[in-house]
Amino acid sequence: MGHLAIAILDSFSDQPFSGNPAGVCLLENSISQELMQQIAMEMNLSETAFVERTSDPRVFSLRWFTPAVEVDLCGHATLASASWMFHEGWVKPEDTIHFQTRSGILSVTKTGEGVCMDFPLIPTTVDTHPDHAKTLFGAVLVQAARLRGNWIFELEDEMAVRNLSPDFAVLAATSEEGFIVTAAGSSEYDLVSRYFGPNLGINEDPVTGFAHCALVDYWYKKTGKTSFKAYQASKRGGVLYLEKKGDRVLIQGKAVVVLTGMLSI
Repeated sequence: MGHLAIAILDSFSDQPFSGNPAGVCLLENSISQELMQQIAMEMNLSETAFVERTSDPRVFSLRWFTPAVEVDLCGHATLASASWMFHEGWVKPEDTIHFQTRSGILSVTKTGEGVCMDFPLIPTTVDTHPDHAKTLFGAVLVQAARLRGNWIFELEDEMAVRNLSPDFAVLAATSEEGFIVTAAGSSEYDLVSRYFGPNLGINEDPVTGFAHCALVDYWYKKTGKTSFKAYQASKRGGVLYLEKKGDRVLIQGKAVVVLTGMLSI
């Protein structure tokens, strides 16, 4: 039996037991995709990330797994991976990390106590969902937009987003992956959101980086703004600082280590 080091970090937070927890394995040796999926299932977090060196010392392979599937893009697990790499000395504080992923090359730099991630902007298209928001959420729908695998539903105000208590079986039956629910912020935040992804094995994700790559596009088209302070209003909650740069999104956040250990495999 072998052993594999793993850490859990709470992303988009500077306090333990808030933000979004992600598992991170820094791999000294390759493991199979099947084992990665088994580890993610065992950890039962919204994402577990696996980082591996490549032949290019400046580039690292990064893969993300929910308990059920491998995904194309994940913000909080990327933040956790980079933070743990800086912590463990896999990279120097002044280095730029280049991650080779299913969504192309993602760059991450250290910024003070946190990190800044360079992600692709996800295009959104205003459209009409076949099932009205009142059917899905019991709330007033302002506008809907679609993106690959998911929908954005804009609700009338921040409290409508915060107070949602959806039927996840209905959401699973009416989406490919899930729903990003959003509204304009009413106080210190430019926007608030929640993400429900029952078909990814995540009924509600605490803080979702990829969703904000789409929300930046959605709210830019509505407001013309290019910088946002966002809050994901899950039970754990999390703060993201977002900036649109052409067809890219800069996402800044912090992460805190809450657990380190060894897996027996």
